Amino acid sequence: MDERMIKEIIGRVVEGLSQEESEKGIIPIEASARHVHLSKEDVERLFGKGYRLTPKRELSQPGQFLSNERVTLIGPKGMFKNVAVLGPERKNTQVEVSKTDAISLGIKAPVRESGKTTGSSSIYLSSGKDMIKVDEGVIIAKRHIHMPPDIANSFGVEDKQIVSVKVFSDRPVIFEDVLVRVSKDYSLNMHIDFDEANACNFENGIKGKILTEEGKWQ
Repeated sequence: MDERMIKEIIGRVVEGLSQEESEKGIIPIEASARHVHLSKEDVERLFGKGYRLTPKRELSQPGQFLSNERVTLIGPKGMFKNVAVLGPERKNTQVEVSKTDAISLGIKAPVRESGKTTGSSSIYLSSGKDMIKVDEGVIIAKRHIHMPPDIANSFGVEDKQIVSVKVFSDRPVIFEDVLVRVSKDYSLNMHIDFDEANACNFENGIKGKILTEEGKWQ
């Protein structure tokens, strides 16, 4: 192997290490529109006994999918038609909306971590075939980052940790109080709702970076 080839190989290695270091803490960001997660029981109540959600396309999180099924959200002051239902079925039905959505519907949805729906808002759901009342389950999802354990280790963060994230856009913002969720079943992605997306002038492909408590790059 001649000297020129050795130098080329070393250059590629160094370039790779530099790129890896520069990308440490970098997170792809997705904006989540209003959507519904249904329990098995509520799927059957809305669409018929024995009915199961049918996948339309996969989502960024492994095993999660957008279904072909749609529902209407009905609140005291308004409604939203053609709302996406995400699968697979969950233990409890959960409706995720933005603050703007909640105002339009006439409900007071609390900001909550996904799955923590006790004492949250109620709403009616219609499939066109049937209608049900969800006594509690409407939340504004707390902004959060899905992260597998190996990436969490490389970023120096852990499950349930609260961080801040600088968003790189033409209207840059720093989102505080961002929940880190770590699981072997996750892929790396930060989720914000449409109100938050509008605040940072979100476009597909936008990324952010985790900040330390001192406000410096992680």
